[in-house]
Amino acid sequence: MNNKLYLVIPCYNEEEVLPETARRLKEKISFLIEKGKIDKGSRILFVNDGSRDKTWDIISALHEENCLYSGINLSRNRGHQNALLAGLMTAKEHADMVISMDADLQDDINAVDEMVDKYLSGIDIVYGVRSSRAKDTFFKKATAEGFYKLMNSMGANTVFNHADYRLMSKRALEGLAEFQEVNLFLRGIVPMIGYSWDVVYYERGERFAGESKYPLGKMISFAIEGITSLSTKPIRLITGLGFFIFLVSIGILIYSLVRHFMGATIVGWTTLMVSVWAIGGLILLSLGVVGEYIGKIYLETKARPRYIIEQFLNEEDVED
Repeated sequence: MNNKLYLVIPCYNEEEVLPETARRLKEKISFLIEKGKIDKGSRILFVNDGSRDKTWDIISALHEENCLYSGINLSRNRGHQNALLAGLMTAKEHADMVISMDADLQDDINAVDEMVDKYLSGIDIVYGVRSSRAKDTFFKKATAEGFYKLMNSMGANTVFNHADYRLMSKRALEGLAEFQEVNLFLRGIVPMIGYSWDVVYYERGERFAGESKYPLGKMISFAIEGITSLSTKPIRLITGLGFFIFLVSIGILIYSLVRHFMGATIVGWTTLMVSVWAIGGLILLSLGVVGEYIGKIYLETKARPRYIIEQFLNEEDVED
């Protein structure tokens, strides 16, 4: 079986952690090559997502030092999902299997061994899933698990406690390439591909250095992006909400008529104000949700490129 592996690592301002990440990944790739599990042409592919620090300089230096390291430099910052896609689509042309992971060393590198074993047994997609969140604070655990539950309840089906640490075969990557939408949410798109899949459980560690790229505000934005990119359920909820308000209005009409015939025609000021503000707020919320979808349709019709690769460093660029 073909077994050339590419590790795809999106990077944004990772100069503090990148040297250590490169060292550990090199050890892992070398070990797997020695064991005969992967081809000698396997590579570590760093994707620089428009970093403002020395991330690309470090990647370039690593490539010059050892052809095991490859690099992609995007023309500007395009966000994690687009940077990851750029790496996956580039690696697809060179590798038989691709594993994506973050550069912060929180994903357990030792899980790569089991992922490769499952690929060699015939699995196309292997998801890295956190075994527990015992190290997280209560707030972090509650918001993170709430994120996955919200996504699934709103119709954006994802693998629980899985981020973007996964293995994909060339066949799965070719399937991914068929999805042309500009608004990317790979955690929801990859399960749509189908093919055989399995999971590998691992313990997520602490970030080696630098700051998290996904604070609470960004996680909320990420959830909204995922829901509106993959599901129309929010619009259906608006329809249901409108129907509910219509039923409530009928109830209020009946109540008003009964009060009228009883001689109590003066309606309370509080009830009136609450009704006006509640309905006004619901209308604005509904317009916002509908506007979110219209904005996405607008971006899709533009068909702008999801990323532009400025430079690609691979082993062919290194002279023997």
